[in-house]
Amino acid sequence: MEITFTNTGPSGLNDYETIYRDLAVSAIAFLKITAEYIIEVNLVSDEEIQAINKAYRGKDAPTDVISFAFLDSIETEVAIKGDVPRLLGEIMISYETAERQAKKYGHSVQREMKFLFAHGILHLLGYNHETTDQEKVMFALQDQILDQEKK
Repeated sequence: MEITFTNTGPSGLNDYETIYRDLAVSAIAFLKITAEYIIEVNLVSDEEIQAINKAYRGKDAPTDVISFAFLDSIETEVAIKGDVPRLLGEIMISYETAERQAKKYGHSVQREMKFLFAHGILHLLGYNHETTDQEKVMFALQDQILDQEKK
């Protein structure tokens, strides 16, 4: 698992590069995924994520996390042979929204940032929460991934 990390916020957030790499390795192991993937993760401001949310989702408001999955099945795509890492997708996390949500939910900012990253990874892997049943599955997996990572 490879992480490409970009932080447009305060330099103190640079620690999340290692935190997210460790969490990604733990999540991939927990989910028993054997393929080699690259994940791009970007920590951005509310202003930046609002612009992305408006452009790609038609919602003119900041949000906590947006994921762009890059591995949709394309019939005409040439198959890659060997263990070449593939770009799974991109996760955008608003550090400002994460800080507000951590305060609102009464837990640490780090816990919220890790939750949003795990949420983003699951979206990249095709999980969703559009229905109540999908939400139960996805949120249970998030909790299990975060619990597993603590061990």
